[in-house]
Parts: sequence; structure tokens; C-alpha cells
Amino acid sequence: MRSPTPAPTPRKTPTTPERPRRFVFLLLDRFTLIAFASAIEPLRLANQVSGKPLYAWVLAGENGREATCSNGATLRLDIGLTEILRDDTVIVCGGLDVAEATSKPILNWLRREARRGVAIGGLCTGAWAVAKAGLLEGRRATIHWENQDSFSEDFEAVRLLKSVFVIDGNRMTSAGGTASIDLMLKVIAQDHGEELANTVADQLIYNSIRTDQDSQRMSIPTRIGVRHPKLAQVIARMEANLEDPVSPAQLAEDVGMSTRQLERLFRRYLNRSPKRYNMEIRLQKARNLLMQTEMSVINVALACGFSSPSHFSKCYRSQYATTPYRERGTSGAPSETGGI
Repeated sequence: MRSPTPAPTPRKTPTTPERPRRFVFLLLDRFTLIAFASAIEPLRLANQVSGKPLYAWVLAGENGREATCSNGATLRLDIGLTEILRDDTVIVCGGLDVAEATSKPILNWLRREARRGVAIGGLCTGAWAVAKAGLLEGRRATIHWENQDSFSEDFEAVRLLKSVFVIDGNRMTSAGGTASIDLMLKVIAQDHGEELANTVADQLIYNSIRTDQDSQRMSIPTRIGVRHPKLAQVIARMEANLEDPVSPAQLAEDVGMSTRQLERLFRRYLNRSPKRYNMEIRLQKARNLLMQTEMSVINVALACGFSSPSHFSKCYRSQYATTPYRERGTSGAPSETGGI
């Protein structure tokens, strides 16, 4: 009697556990190299120290040939905006003028792949492109601190955090720079355990791994180079109330000192009055909004605590030697600049 013909060995599908997890890095025009390199190198090292091909990656871009980063270097791409595998992870790498770099074909490609269930993330200002595609609504996310004010104005449905990175379901974002290392170490730890992630960190000589609970900016005392608790409290209150500025008298009362004492404190450590310091941080926010959003000049003024457009224009001219209207005109079309 003939023995039954053995059943054919099933072919491995893309979701077979032996297949490396693949990342598709979508490089937008003028992306920041440090954020991209800080994401791809932990994956390479995970393969190296484990002795296994745990991760794979391809570089993608709109033209499918090459992409130029913000420092002028050019990278060769592997693919264009073609259909990818459902278990791939897309990471959008942004940088300068991300609104200009985020074309309609890129938005359509992101939306199409998201509908197919692909996990999607953004590095640095890449989060703006993901949000513009409508893929962060109702989600937690982060972006480089310089772009947070304008991002909040553009995407009110996104729960923006100040963390170095955020993972919310199959969406992930990082603030840029070395924050990409922290994000990828978290991914490696989730996929293959803390021990491997720690070994990769050692290889990177990265001895202070941050979590999604860490803020991307330095503490106020570190930023201003002064360790005075009451001064830090006052500055934190100022930064939290740019739209509705708090008077120096109220700030002084809140920290238990007189207005005169507060004036002396600012003069001693920052060489300016509390009123001047508050004005400078409000104008800095205004400049970011002018250059990174399409908000009208009047709305920018209101968002930064100026009740009169003429007063706003006068203060702006005094600080930056140009008017808000000319600032926007000389910077071209409003776009998300910044990022690291």
C-alpha cells in the first residue's frame, strides 16, 4: 500500500516570528540626521550584540532615489511610496520646514498604510506629518519643544505631551535628537527584553536611559544657570501663563516676597526686570507661531497675551527689529521650522 503523500511544508508568511521586524524610515526633505541616526543605530546594535537578525530596515522617500538632510548630506533610498508589508513599522523622519516637505502624495501614502494596519511613528517634526495625515487624533504624542506651541494650535485633537518620547498603541513619536535612542531602546526592551536594551545602551555609551515620563527640556535652574528655588517658581509660572500674563506683584506674592525683592532677584541673576523677562518669552512664542503656523497676526498676539495688535507690533519691532507682518513675509509661507 502506498504511503500517503506528505503534506507540503507551508510557506512562511510575512508575520512568521523568524522574520526580522522591519522599519521603513520615511525621510522627508531636510530631515534631521541626528534623530534618524539615533533611531537606526540601536537596531543595528541589537542585531550585532544578539548575533541574530532581529531587525531590518529600508529607507523610503517620495522620489524613491535620494533624500537630503538638513545639513546637506544626501542618502540613497531603497524604495519610493510603494505598498509595504502589514507588519512593517513606518517611522517618519522630519526636520526643517516639515509642512513644506509633507506633500499630498506622502499624506495619502501614510493614510493608506495606516488603513492597512501598519504601525506609524514620527521622529522630531515627523510627528507633524503624522498628525497632518490625521493619524494622531485622540492619541498621546510628542514633538520637539520648539514646535510644541504651533503643534498645539494646529492639532487640538492630539494629546500633546512634553515627554522625550511617547508610545500610544501602534503610534510612536519622539522629540528628536537623542530622544530617538530612548524610543528605540524602549522598543527593543518590549520586543526582546530589558537585558538586550541595556546591552545596546552600553554599546552606545548611553548611561542615562530616559523613559516616557522624562521631560525633553532641562529643568529651569539648569536652563538659566541659576539654582534659586523662588526664581525657578516664578519663571515656571510665567511660562505657564503666556496667554494671560501674571503681574509681577502677583508673582511676588505667590512666592512670599515683595515686588521690590522680586525685582532685585531678577536683576541680580538675569540682569533684567521680571516684566522684561516675561515680555521676552512671550515674544519668543509669538515668533515661533508666526513662522510655524498660519495663524493670523491678531490671533498670534492674543495667544501671547497682547490685547492690542499695535502694542504687539511695537514690542515685536523693539525685540526683533522687524514687524510681525514683515517677519512672516520674509520667512515665506508659514511652516513648521526647527527640530534637531
